[in-house]
Formats: sequence, C-alpha cells, structure tokens
Amino acid sequence: MDTNSVMSAPHGQHLIAGAWVGADGTFTSDPATGPAFAYATGTVALVERACIAAEAAFETYAYINRADRAAFLEAIAEQIEVRAKAITAVGTSETGLPAARLEGERSRTTGQLRMFADHLRKGEYLDHRTDPALPDRKPAPRPELRMIQRPIGPVAVFGASNFPLAFSTAGGDTAAALAAGCPVVVKGHSAHPGTGEIIAEAVLAAIHQTGMPKGVFSLIQGGRRDVGHALVTHPLIQAVGFTGSLAGGRALFDLCAARPEPIPFFGELGSVNPMFVLPQAVAARGAGIGAAWAASLTMGAGQFCTNPGIAFVPADADGDAFVTAARDALADTGPQVMLSRGIATAYHEGVAHLSSRARSVLTNPGEGREARPNLWQIDARAYQCDTTLAEEVFGPAGLIVRVEDPDQMLDLARALRGQLTATLHMDDGDSELARRLLQVLERKAGRVLVNGFPTGVEVADAMVHGGPYPASTNFGATSVGTMSIRRFLRPVCFQNIPSNLLSADLA
Repeated sequence: MDTNSVMSAPHGQHLIAGAWVGADGTFTSDPATGPAFAYATGTVALVERACIAAEAAFETYAYINRADRAAFLEAIAEQIEVRAKAITAVGTSETGLPAARLEGERSRTTGQLRMFADHLRKGEYLDHRTDPALPDRKPAPRPELRMIQRPIGPVAVFGASNFPLAFSTAGGDTAAALAAGCPVVVKGHSAHPGTGEIIAEAVLAAIHQTGMPKGVFSLIQGGRRDVGHALVTHPLIQAVGFTGSLAGGRALFDLCAARPEPIPFFGELGSVNPMFVLPQAVAARGAGIGAAWAASLTMGAGQFCTNPGIAFVPADADGDAFVTAARDALADTGPQVMLSRGIATAYHEGVAHLSSRARSVLTNPGEGREARPNLWQIDARAYQCDTTLAEEVFGPAGLIVRVEDPDQMLDLARALRGQLTATLHMDDGDSELARRLLQVLERKAGRVLVNGFPTGVEVADAMVHGGPYPASTNFGATSVGTMSIRRFLRPVCFQNIPSNLLSADLA
C-alpha cells in the first residue's frame, strides 16, 4: 500500500522472511464499509518456511545487544506512524470502528513498542544475579554462578479480532517477544487482513532500516485450521501468544500440551469481569453507578475483553434504582457495527440464550453486523443453578444478579471462575464486606478495581492483564505491561564460564 494514500488496493500477499509471497488460493475480506479485496490464503508450507527463517534469525537476533533491539522497536513505531492515514482508512473500513478509536489504538501500539525499548535499555528485566566463587569454603568450594534471563526462541502470535492494532500484527505479544530477543511468526486475523498487511509493511521497513535479520518477523494471512495447527505444533516454535475465544484458545492450548516437546501457550480466552455493587454504595449513588456501567458496557459495542458483563446488586429499592438507570442509559444507545460478521452472529446467539434464561429488562434485537444493547436480571439463587449464565457474551450485553445479603454476595464471588478483572463499588460503610470480598477476588482475577470500570487497560509496569483459567491459560503471566516480556524468557545459570565467553549483559 502507498504510505501516503488514504485508501489503496492491497497487494494481498504474505510476508515471509523479508519477501512478499503469494499463494494458489485466496480469500476475500468482509469489510464493514468499502470494497472487499482478495488476499492470499495461508498454507502449511508457508508455516514451514516462516518457522525455519525464524529459527535462523534467532541465532543472530537473540545475541544482538539491547540498544540495537530497542532501536528496532522504535523504528517499527516510527514506520507505523508514517502510515497513520492509510492504517486508519483501512482499519475503519474493515472493522467499522470509528477513526478516533483506531487512532487511539495506533498510539497504544506505538506506545507499547517504545515502552519496551525503554525497558530494554534499563536492563532490569534480565534479573541478573551473581554468586561469586568461594574457593576456600568448607567442606566444599562453591563455583561462580551467574544467572540471567535469555530468550526462548521463535514465537507464534495469533492476531486478535477485537484489537486490529494493539493485540494483533505488531501488538503487545509481538512487541514483548521481539523485545525479549525472539523472532515472531504472526497468524493474521482474517477480519482485518488489510490492516495486518500495512503493519507488516511497517515492520519490514524497520527491519531494513536497522539491519535486523529478515526472518525476525513473518506474517501469514488467513488459512484454514490446519495453518494454525501447523504453527503451534511446529517443532521450532517455542511459545504461542493468543487472544480470542475460549473454544479456539483451548483447542490450541491442548495442541501445545500434546506436542512431543510441550510449549507454553499464553492465551487470553474470555472473562465476564464481574462487578459487585455493595449496599452503602448502591444506597448513596446506585443510579449514578448504573448509568456509568451502561456506558462501560456499550463502549466499542462491548467488544472489549474487560467488558463488565455481570453486576451483582442488592435486591432492594436502592438496587432497583441501579437497574432503572442502567436500562434508561442503554435505551438511549443506538446501534453499533461489530468488528466482524462472526462476532455479530455470536452476539445474537448469546442474546437469544440469555433471553431464554433470565428476565429481560431491555430487549433490543439486532440484525446482521449491527449490535444493540440488551439487559437482563435474575435472582441470585436462580443464577447459581445455571452455570451457562456466567459465560461471556461478547458485546453490549449486561446481566444483573440480585443479591439478598452480604453472605450470598460472598458465595457468588467464591463460585466465580477465573477473570481478567473484578470490580467493587463501595462507600466507607462497605469496608468490612469489601475487605472480605477482596480476599476472595484476588484469587479470582488478575486485576481488582474499586469504584471504577475495567474497560481501559493501562500500558504500564504494574498492569496485569491475565488471570486464572479461563481468563488466561497461565495465571502467572500478563499480556500487557512490561512484565509481559517474561513470557518469552527463561532463566539460565552460567557456572564457571570464562568472562570472554559471556555476553555483555553478564560481563
């Protein structure tokens, strides 16, 4: 694509080790607006080529000094910004997202890359530890021991449907892996192939600009399930990053575990992000919390992994005010275009399922790729008898669970599956209940909030975007923030190694 063009036809090819490559088969994009285009379909043979190139690049890239890797990440950010207008034009066409949202996501993407560049220069992530030799120690001498974090090898990244920039081609997983010293093979998402293509062009320009090995990055577009299967089972791939559905992620997770040499699968799979509205808070400002919750539910058509889909609310008159305010605010929200036809279909199916099992507060049927907000409520006892009500509905859908007393609220918290986030709305008079809930929720979620809403994930050192299964497949990891680099590193101890053999980071 022309970097200065507002919109131009894509070349529709894969990027394999510095070369644009076609394929015999093609698939056609399904944009929200504008023309559709043909793109080469991924194949198992392309996976093989990309993985071999990534392994060859690893032998060089893993030993490039931190300053040069940081410069590479910054060059990717700069090249993305050069293509800003084209990225916005293609992204809005494919996804239906407004230009302002794409522009903000682009800034987040470049910000992540620059954050990792700074993180590399500081070097703290290396966790360098040294135990000096003790040759005179009795009863046995101690050798010199040096420990440092080292890159694990080529990483596979699956582009996310809901974040065409920040969690896709050069998004958080790719940025973290490249920062760690690991080449990346990206399986592009078929919902936004044009956006993926132009970001790959930016990465390739950065490779040329900084002299990095060409196999350090490849993009494979589209393809059937056999392409994803081949990627996660390829013996040269050492870890997988994934953001997507529970069913798709679990299938890939199982493939990684079933390999002759199992590898880590860092999957973000789904979360309802429960919100607990405590008695004093709902009495003081229930209507305000309800209206604000509605705004969070409908942000971006509810297509955020941190969308707070379930609210636990007291079953009293103050809770009624919360319900009324949420309903009224949602009723004023117009239809929104969803990111893909598949996501819209799944949303309509989820709405139908909840409508058959809970009492409707606001019914808003949608059609095609259009989503409208829907709201239901149910009493806590009925909710506890139906585990399907705790499953994620990806879109602007909210379920209010009416709770009889604090003990029941605690029971509901204990029964939760793993979540990305959990939220407490509280006033000073709720402190004792909040303290008890916090002890439960810190075991259930990767991030716990008070008097806020989880939509909006800061890219920062202290951020945790992960949680116990099924929120993610590795509860000790995060996919956002500087700590996410740890997923693609492993500690290595060097014993009595001569200084002239050690890397600069160990010397």
